[in-house]
Amino acid sequence: MSRSRVRTALLSASSVAAVALVCAQPAHAQSIALPEIEVTSPSPVRRAAPQGATEAATAPGVLPVVTDAFASVTVLTRDRIEREQPKTLGDALADTPGVGGTGFVPGAANRPIIRGLDGARVRIQENGLGVHDVSALGEDHAVPLNPLVADRVEVIRGPATLRYGSQAIGGVVSMETSRVPRVAPSRGFSGEVLGGYSSVDDGGNAAARIDAGHGPFAVHVDGFRTRSSDYRTPDGRQTNSATESTGAAIGGSYLYDQGHIGLAFSRYEGLYHVPGEEETEANVRLDPRQSKLQLEGEHRFDGGPFEALRYWANVSSYKHNELARGHDHGEEEEGHHDHGNEHGHDEHGHEEEAEDGVHATFRNRESEARIELQHRPVATSFGAFSGALGVQAGQGRLRTAGEAGGLIAPTDSHSIAAYLFEELDFGSGLRLQGAARIERSTVDGSATAFPGLTPDGSPLVERDAKKNFTPVSVSLGALHDFAYGITGSLTAQYVERAPTGLELFSRGPHDAPRLFEIGDPNLGLEKATSFEIGLRRSQGPLRFDASAYHARYDGFIYRRLTGVECGETFDTCGVEDELDQVAYSQKDARFTGAEIAVQYDAVTFGQHVLGVEGQYDIVRAKFADGENVPRIPPHRLGGGVYWRSETGFFARVNLLHAFAQTKFADHETRTPGYDNLKAEISYTKRFPEALPGRVNTLTVGLLGDNLLNDRIRNAASFKKDEILMPGAGARVFVKVGF
Repeated sequence: MSRSRVRTALLSASSVAAVALVCAQPAHAQSIALPEIEVTSPSPVRRAAPQGATEAATAPGVLPVVTDAFASVTVLTRDRIEREQPKTLGDALADTPGVGGTGFVPGAANRPIIRGLDGARVRIQENGLGVHDVSALGEDHAVPLNPLVADRVEVIRGPATLRYGSQAIGGVVSMETSRVPRVAPSRGFSGEVLGGYSSVDDGGNAAARIDAGHGPFAVHVDGFRTRSSDYRTPDGRQTNSATESTGAAIGGSYLYDQGHIGLAFSRYEGLYHVPGEEETEANVRLDPRQSKLQLEGEHRFDGGPFEALRYWANVSSYKHNELARGHDHGEEEEGHHDHGNEHGHDEHGHEEEAEDGVHATFRNRESEARIELQHRPVATSFGAFSGALGVQAGQGRLRTAGEAGGLIAPTDSHSIAAYLFEELDFGSGLRLQGAARIERSTVDGSATAFPGLTPDGSPLVERDAKKNFTPVSVSLGALHDFAYGITGSLTAQYVERAPTGLELFSRGPHDAPRLFEIGDPNLGLEKATSFEIGLRRSQGPLRFDASAYHARYDGFIYRRLTGVECGETFDTCGVEDELDQVAYSQKDARFTGAEIAVQYDAVTFGQHVLGVEGQYDIVRAKFADGENVPRIPPHRLGGGVYWRSETGFFARVNLLHAFAQTKFADHETRTPGYDNLKAEISYTKRFPEALPGRVNTLTVGLLGDNLLNDRIRNAASFKKDEILMPGAGARVFVKVGF
């Protein structure tokens, strides 16, 4: 689908929304608001404000703390998304304790890292189902989701991840949207428009969402557009770092007294350049595109042993080309000659045309489905026993062309799993929760046997391979509500993860990140035993979220820099120096860390609150032999002050210091520390009860980032020594709600 077709889709979607607005009337009460069912285990995040929460607890800038979750859960609220307007999930979560981003292409390819874990160990999903891209195959690959249209973003760690898959051994980043409506707006329709401009990259963002309902039907429409030029750094422009993305979605649901069923279709298109000296010379860029169809539904029973049945399904088609100047290896498509042919010189000094085309292509088609049954609470002599059981299945087809065909051959994957969540409520605030999952995973591809890290004259041996794994995972947790609104948690879990196709079968060059990747078809299950203790408080003037954890991995799978350099083929390894060789290996490892975020409303005078906040996070990752695990983020310490007023004003100043990363692996380098100073001021005007079609909220603001213009390098990036993160910049933003 071309960009003109996306714009047409946006216009069409807007037309549908306009028609819905014209005919919208308040829906019947039974269709608008369904009674809540308390879902403790399967739904790790309370969807509304906690019981007893004050209005201040949902005000701008207030720390969102989840105290009733069977997990460590971090919530990025819609309010924060509207003010910061991040382009990627990694950008959105970059300053969150325990969370960071790969930072390969700021504003485009910046996949979240959780507690030092990335790639396939961090599951990215939308509304409970996988995003189904190829971002886990390489840091240069973007996630085809934009937070501008999200209701919130959740980072889920610990036992609750068993609901989504054993691959999520590091955690889950879930973008929750209203693309499949679950309720109709109380006044028949609602919507918002937001936009912003960023000075550091001359970038602009715009997004719109509309929800409408009439009778038993509800409709949702959203769309977004982002665009930026090469961003500025303390050392000047970061060449070849421009980005753009466009997307739209339309969904509808049928609402009835006992539930809903709905469908949504979404489309994402992007084009972003890859920074770096060689990448600039070759004009390297990627153009991710994805179409996705989602189904979601729920039915609540009047009687019987079960309370509710919930189901989700999606099917998606993803593709991206890796384009660059040079000889053409792949398929050229209309609309990708955005820079045209560039001039070079032949060996005699004569000017010649350098072909600008597709070098590699990745295609991924995936489908996934999950169904859950929540049973009614069962009274026992110990307390109320409640929970849910579910079944999940998925399949994927990865296809490559051009130079990507050298990285990995066509690979098919299949999985099916069953899982169970249960809670025993003893009363007096004490709850015991358990979960279990068993999964069957199959990866069908082509395995290559390498004679070593460098050629010794022996031929490479390639054969068809089908690998089967049966990961089994269990977890146990206890939560206790103490006085003053404090909740404590203690969890333990044992999780097994099957290796991915890339870890097993990779066999050659990956040009965008400049790596020559060698997989190991003999990798076994990765096994982790972890313990975590947490303490949280979501109410009152003092709010905090603190946790400490330790994880022991048996057979930790990782990419190690071998110190060997290669060209485009294995017989050039040790001879040419175009690509850094990395080999997938397996070794026991230990991860230990802690995270804390705290806010204190220190002074309240009239309608105003003046407060202080702070945060700290650290992860220490070592192999059993004492060596450091590669690309681990440094520990960070930050804090600041904020002012919140019932008149609509909000202001904040915050400084985050990242310490130098001196605990690096072989063939890595020390990463210097940095200071990131941020400041923000905004004003929200809430109008009296607005008539249909009238504005009811207006927010305007100014946000400054890296105001000290410090030289920021990402310790988790393969290209940290070459690429600086954006320098000092300011963003103006506006949001209109109606």
